[in-house]
Formats: sequence, structure tokens, C-alpha cells
Amino acid sequence: MSSTLLEVTRGSHEEVERLERLIVKDFQNEPASSKERLAQSHRVRLMIDTITSTTERLIEIYEDNDNARKDEIAALGGQTATGTNVFSAFYDRLKEIREYHRRHPAALVVDANEEHEALLKEEPQVEFSGEESYGRYLDLHELYNQYINSKFGEPIEYSAYLDVFSQPHKIPRKLKSTRQYREYLENLVQYLVYFFHRTEPLQDLDRIFAKVETEFEEQWADGKVEEWENAIQDGEHVQDQQTVIDLDYYSTVEELVELGPEKLKEALASLGLKIGGTVQQRAERLLLTKDTPLEKLDKKHFAKGSRGSAQNGAAVAPQQVGMLKEIALLEGKLKKLSDLLSEAIERTKDNIVKKQALTYEEIAAEREDEETQADTESDDDEQQIYNPLKLPMGWDGKPIPYWLYKLHGLGQEFKCEICGNQSYWGRRAFERHFKEWRHQHGMRCLGIPNTKNFNEITSIEEAQELWKRIQARQGVNKWRPDLEEEYEDREGNIYNKKTYTDLQRQGLI
Repeated sequence: MSSTLLEVTRGSHEEVERLERLIVKDFQNEPASSKERLAQSHRVRLMIDTITSTTERLIEIYEDNDNARKDEIAALGGQTATGTNVFSAFYDRLKEIREYHRRHPAALVVDANEEHEALLKEEPQVEFSGEESYGRYLDLHELYNQYINSKFGEPIEYSAYLDVFSQPHKIPRKLKSTRQYREYLENLVQYLVYFFHRTEPLQDLDRIFAKVETEFEEQWADGKVEEWENAIQDGEHVQDQQTVIDLDYYSTVEELVELGPEKLKEALASLGLKIGGTVQQRAERLLLTKDTPLEKLDKKHFAKGSRGSAQNGAAVAPQQVGMLKEIALLEGKLKKLSDLLSEAIERTKDNIVKKQALTYEEIAAEREDEETQADTESDDDEQQIYNPLKLPMGWDGKPIPYWLYKLHGLGQEFKCEICGNQSYWGRRAFERHFKEWRHQHGMRCLGIPNTKNFNEITSIEEAQELWKRIQARQGVNKWRPDLEEEYEDREGNIYNKKTYTDLQRQGLI
């Protein structure tokens, strides 16, 4: 109803406290399976995010940069341009409340507790691939293919790749300075971060990475980053290998010609090759270096004098050092993520080794067993109850007998329009619902008293017609307070309300 800033503040505080109690209540329920534990973690993560956003909104309100909160408090105190009038502010607010209820006479009171309690029953939808098996294993097949088809990779089995992907120090330094390695490393870290967020939603990965970056900056400044102690000296080699063009992305002369003569000239000069000739000749000369080392090239392709970094000076380009620094930082994040996901990595290794010894049919059967086990893991002792007729459950958790079901007429459905088309099964439940809160609330919204006269009436139209007839019938015997309400003066004389009021105005009593 109220859209005032103070009401928004109160509602926000109430929402934060309610969500905190729900988090405590959710943690009191011990999950019986890994699937339930994951769903619980994502529910709590969602509530924490809601608390964070609500708190940020409260901070903005309390900072009051636009003085809206200050003005509203002043208005509640009756402060106006002409002075202070508390009663005027009070009656203005009362008028606003009455006007709202006049426009919305049938407004429902929403119970916020019921809405929030529903959060505990939700199962968040978390997407996992079939290989990941709901977060049990890693799915690195796409990155594995990228690794074995690159210059820095090796043609190894997937099971062996799971051992080496978290060990970037085994890759030679000169192969790490390519754009291909950097993109592979970014994709690998991105996948591990995405997997970590899905399997450990309550972990604060941003804080972990902030600590990793702080430690890395200190070690980089001191030159103590493992495997990167001589990064600045290696910058010269990077500049020689990849100043302008990375030939891994080009396979024909026509593709290099599209880069233009200037870029080809800079690339040839950085390698110490001749820079003259047409654009076609420059592209052909540069493409020779893709598959042939510089040492094996014919001398006629080289320019006179020294080549490479000696020709262009020994100064290291700052951007090259920055690129090496980013690669080293990505490797640091990769090692940290590998430590955090060490259990999942080990499970993945064991699973791959086991699958290699199984046939396709055995793998499919095992996957079905895992899904069935995940569903029944919460209660191993409980057996599935056979209930083809969908009979109601009794006090012992088993379906009631069919004769009892027919005796009470539980197969008969009664609908009540006043209760919002709610269905009631069986005559007993239907008769009992007239005294329950849902039906009483519906009658209250219609402005009709919930008396015995309205029993067995479930239609809104019929209830309103009956109420009009009752009011018309009671009009003759309607109580008139002016004539029937009695008053007594000091001397004990009895008057009705009208006579007493007239005499009091004349000052006679």
C-alpha cells in the first residue's frame, strides 16, 4: 500500500531478517545425498545474493544523497513552509490510507512467510553435461582436443591429459608466448571457474582470486614467480617470435596479403628477413617461416647484417612483458583452481580409467544405476510404495484401503468458487472447509459475514444474492439507534439518544 521511503526501509530490513532465518532453517536440515546438498547450497546462495542486493539498496537510502529521506521525516513531523502542523500531516496520511482502501476494497493480505517458506522447497535448476554427472566429474574433452591440436601440446590420451593439464610448468617457455597458448589457458580457467561456481556456490571465488593476485604481484615485483624468474629477458624472444603476426592462424599466401604491406614489412623486419618486393612476395617469404626454422632458410631471404632482435635493438617492448605477466597470472589461477577441485579431478581420473575397461552397454547401465542411486540415496531403507489407484496416504505412510476410500467418498470432488476454485475431496472435507481460514477469507473479501446461512453455498453470485435478500428481510426489524439507544441523566431519568442530545444542546440537562 505505502510507497514511502521509510516503509521501503522497514520492508527491506524485514526481508533481510526473514531470509537470514530461512538460511538457518535450511542448514538445520542435513542433506542426505550429494544432489540435495548441491540444491541446498544453490538455494542459500540465491538468498545470500538477495540479502546483498537488499543491503546495498538500504545503504543508498541511509546515505540519502538526494535528501529524500530527510524530507520525508520532516513531512511526517508536520514541517511545512509556513511552519509546523503535526495534525495536518497526520490527517493527510490518514486520508491517503482511507483512499487506498476505498479504491482496493478486496485487496488480499499476502503472507510473506508462506512465500519465503516456498523457497526451501525449490530445487534450483543447475545445468550439467552428461559427462559431468551432476557435478561429480569434469568434462574437459573440448579443451583436450584444443591441447593435442596445438604446437605446445602433445598427442596423448585423455586420461593422461587429466594429469598434465594442471601442470603448465611442463610446457616449454618459448611455446607459452603464443596467442594460441594464451587462448587455451583462458578457456581452461574459464571452464574451471564455471564448474566451481556450479558445484561450490557458497565459496567466494572472487576473494580467493584477489588473494592469489595480491601474492602474484608481490612475487612478480621481486622476480620470484615460479618458472617466470627471467620473464623480462625472455621478452626479447617473444618480440622476435610474435611482434605483429601469429602465423598459426594463417595457412595461405592470400590470407597474409589481406594484412597489407606495412604489417608484412614489420613482421619480416622483426625476423631479420628482406622487406622489399611486392606484397605477394613479402607474404610468400613470411609464410616460409611457418614450417621452416630460421636456421634452415636460404641466406638469400635474409637482409644484410644482423637480424632479429639485434637488428631492431635489444630493448624489450613493455607490452610483451605485460602479456607474459598475464599468462603467468592465468597459470597461477589454474594451479589454485586445481587445488580447490582436486577431489573432482581424482574422481574424473578414476572414472575415465574405469570406463576404458567397460563396453558401451555397461557404461549406459552404470549411468542409469548412478541416477537411480542419486534419487534413492536420501532414504535407502524406504521402499517404493505401489499405489496404482493413487489413494490417499494413511497415518502409517501407506495407502488407505480402497473400501475406506469409497466409504468416505474421497473420489468425489467439490469445488468452491469463494475459495478460489479450490478442490475438496470427499463430503467430510467439503463440509469442514466452511469453517476454515480460506473460506472465511473469501467471504470477508466479499463483505459477507460467514454465518450458517451461507453453508453449502460455493458460488460467489449465489452468496451475494442471498446476502441481499437477508438484508432486505432485516430492513423492517432493523435497529434504529436514534430511537432505541437509551441515555440516563444525573437524576436517573431515561431518554432515547435523540431526546437526550436535544436537551443537552439546550442546556437543560
